[in-house]
Amino acid sequence: MKVVLPEEKVFNKKQIAVYVTIIIICIVSLIIASYVQFYARVDFGRILGIEKETKIGNKTEEEIELLKAEFEEIFDNQLKNEEDHENKKKEKKKPLVYTKTEKKENKENNYEVEVSIPYINIDNAIVEKYNKEIEDFEQKVDSILKSENKNTIYTVDYTANVKEGILSLMIRSNLKEGASAQRVIIQTYNYDLRNNKEISLEEVLRVENLNKVEIENKIKKEIEIAQKKVDDLKNLGYNIFSRDTGSNQYRIINSKEFYLTENTLYIIYAYGNETFTSELDLVVI
Repeated sequence: MKVVLPEEKVFNKKQIAVYVTIIIICIVSLIIASYVQFYARVDFGRILGIEKETKIGNKTEEEIELLKAEFEEIFDNQLKNEEDHENKKKEKKKPLVYTKTEKKENKENNYEVEVSIPYINIDNAIVEKYNKEIEDFEQKVDSILKSENKNTIYTVDYTANVKEGILSLMIRSNLKEGASAQRVIIQTYNYDLRNNKEISLEEVLRVENLNKVEIENKIKKEIEIAQKKVDDLKNLGYNIFSRDTGSNQYRIINSKEFYLTENTLYIIYAYGNETFTSELDLVVI
């Protein structure tokens, strides 16, 4: 009896190339997915070499000066570019950030109050901590409304934005009590919606493909220029807030106040957060 064995299947070079390509794509995809899940929030387009047109880090000096001049105008008490993050919301029918407390009151010789205080509408323990901190602005309003003959002016406004899964909120308060110096406080909250965690300035620089050393050098240069202007005015007899240009507060790792939009990264050094002054330095990237 003659036994006929099945013919051995032979793959041609084209088939082998296709299979190898599929295997490589699968391996790369697994590596990327593992990295994103366990180590960082990254931009897939940049990993794959697909560069997006962005103005972050590519602005002219004229554009930077214009953005600094228009900084006051961005506080519009609105959230821009919410994107689709419905599953993150605590109150499904409301935006990710909305105005929780809005108040405008004026009592002659006592106070002028105009505030729009935001609430971050995300069901998360980290965000709950943010909202507790934001309540301090409300408590200040209550304190002012109970005061007598303090001649206090108090305003609070904010702006918020979502860019590629990063929620950025910036709150500004302006306080003037009697003869005391005017105080401007700026607080920012930056939250990674994709990975449910707070995101640092260092991480944002990595996401936006910005060089940390170059940004730190830019910050140092801006602070030195600001202090040079202060020194010139002091020589003319003016008493003005001074910066310690060698302070570690200007390092990226210690820079906590920043705000991210579609085209711009603002790094803010608001000295009124710690003392009674309206002075701040704004670094625009």
